[in-house]
Amino acid sequence: MTQESFVEKQEENISIHIFSVSAAMVGVCVTLIGILNIISTLSRLNTICDELASIGAILFLIACIISYTAIKTKDRKRRYKLEKTADIIFLTALFLIVGVCVLIVRKLI
Repeated sequence: MTQESFVEKQEENISIHIFSVSAAMVGVCVTLIGILNIISTLSRLNTICDELASIGAILFLIACIISYTAIKTKDRKRRYKLEKTADIIFLTALFLIVGVCVLIVRKLI
């Protein structure tokens, strides 16, 4: 296996991982929104956490779509740009969800 084909395979693996994890994280965000709605109904908490979680879900969905497009792209330079974009969006959404978790813990304690 040449060095170039190894790098291409590694880049494709990154897209596959972002794609699968992003799809799962959309489900996590939707579940979090449901739990937040139950908590706010029971304890009458007004919070922006469900709005932030929905933004996170949308960002994970965008990362999922972009990484899927990267998997299907044959042009190496375009695939690299798509992978980097999906990676940045994925990490942004991940930090956003961690921030939501911190806000939830601070409100509940």
